[in-house]
Amino acid sequence: MYVENGWLRTDPNRRERASIGRTLAKRRPSRHRTHREAAMTGDDPGGDGPKWTLLDIEELEAVYWDHVAPALRADGRDPESERPSHQWLRENGFRTLIYTLREHHDRTFSEFWAEDLGLAASADDGYEWASDDEATVDALESFLEKHAERNEPIQSARTVRTYRYRLNRYVRAYTDANGHGDLLSPVARESNHPDTAAIDQCLDAFDRLNVDLDGARTKRRILEITKEFYASLLRRRRARLNPAEVADGAFSWNVDDGDPVHLEPDHVRALYRAAETPEERLLVVALCGWGLRSGEVAALHASQFVLDPDEDDVPYVAFDERKNGPGTVSLLYGVADLEDRLDEFGGAAEWNGYLFPSSESETGHIARQTLLSRFDELAERAALPAEIGGEKPVPQMGRRFWYTAYSNARDAAIQDLEDVAAEQGSSSPEVVWRKYLDEEQRRKMRREQMRDVLAGAFS
Repeated sequence: MYVENGWLRTDPNRRERASIGRTLAKRRPSRHRTHREAAMTGDDPGGDGPKWTLLDIEELEAVYWDHVAPALRADGRDPESERPSHQWLRENGFRTLIYTLREHHDRTFSEFWAEDLGLAASADDGYEWASDDEATVDALESFLEKHAERNEPIQSARTVRTYRYRLNRYVRAYTDANGHGDLLSPVARESNHPDTAAIDQCLDAFDRLNVDLDGARTKRRILEITKEFYASLLRRRRARLNPAEVADGAFSWNVDDGDPVHLEPDHVRALYRAAETPEERLLVVALCGWGLRSGEVAALHASQFVLDPDEDDVPYVAFDERKNGPGTVSLLYGVADLEDRLDEFGGAAEWNGYLFPSSESETGHIARQTLLSRFDELAERAALPAEIGGEKPVPQMGRRFWYTAYSNARDAAIQDLEDVAAEQGSSSPEVVWRKYLDEEQRRKMRREQMRDVLAGAFS
C-alpha cells in the first residue's frame, strides 16, 4: 500500500499497512497502567495535562501538596497563602485538576483550596460582579442558585457558570451606562422610579453592549438570560416590570437560522456509550467531537489526517474541498478512537483508505444516506428521545452540538480573564481578549476550554 496523489493504494506487500497500525499503536500510552496510578505520580497518560478524574478528594489533596505546591514554590509563591489562579494552573499543566473538581466533585478550585485543603480564604475568593450594590448581587446569586436547583447536576455547573458570565456582561454594561449597579430599585414594586426611566436604563445598557460586542448570537444570549433574571424578580413580586422585554423588540439581533436544535451533552454521552465498535465510536466522535458534516464523515480517508503535527499544533484533518473552501479541523478529542479504527485495517489486504469503506459503492465509501441510517440505529440503541426540540434526532444535531460547545468554550475562556482585566485596569475581559491577546493565545485558550467541554460530554 502506498500514497499516490494523496490516496492510499493497495500494494502487494501486505505487511506495510500492518506496520502503520503498529506505529500508531506505539504512540498510545500503555493501558496496563491505571489513570489513578499515573495521576498520583504526576504523569499524564493522555498527553494533555494530568488525568486525575478517577481520584477522590483526599487523593486530590495529596496531588496538590506533592505536585502543585512545589510548582508554586518554584514560581516564588507560597502554596499555603497564595491561591493560584485558573490561568496559572492551566499554564503550569494542572488544567485537568480544575475540570475534575468541577465535573466530578461539584466544586470550584477556590472551594477546594479553602475548604478541602483548609487554607485561609482571601477576601476576593467570591465571584466579582460588576455591581457594588449588595441587594443586586444577592438577587443575581439567588437567581443562579435557583437555576442550579432546577437542573440536573451534570448540566448545572457549566450552565450556571455560563449564565453568570453572560449576566455579568449585562451588569457591567448597565453600570457603565448608568453610573450605578443597582438593578433592583428602578423596577421595584414600591419604587417611584418611572417605568420609562427603568426601560431607558436597560436600553442604554444594551446600546452599550451592541457597540462593544460582535455577533448577534452572543448579544441575543445575553438578552435572553437578562430577560429571565427580570422575569424571576416579577414571579417573586420583587419587580413591577421586565424592562428587557422592551429591549427584545428594540434590537435586530435575531439570528437568521435561529437557534437550531442541537444534541445536549447527555445525548452525546448516550450515543458514545451505545457505540459497540470502533467504527461506531468514530462516527459519534466525528459528528459531535469534530463537528463534521455527515457527508464529510462518510468520505473520511486516512490520508486526510495529520496525527504528528508541528510541536505547537494539534492533530488535525484536512479537506481539499469543503463548503467554504479548503480547510482543516483540529482534533481536540477522539484521536484514540481514530487510531482504534485505523488499527482495524492494519492487516487488511484490499483496504482503500476510507474509514467508512463500501465495496458496493463506486466512490469506495458509504453514502451519506447510509451514514444517516447508521445514526438512526445508534440513536435507537442509545434510547434518545423520539424528538429533540420537536425534531427527529439527525447527525446534523451533532455538528450543532459542537458549535454550541465551541461558543460556550469561547465565553468561558474570556471569563477566565476577569482577574487579568481587574489587575490591568481594563473595563472588561473582552477588552483584554480583543486587544491584548494575539490570535495564537486566543486559540490556545479556546482549545483548552473546548477539550474540557468535550471530555465532559464523552466521559
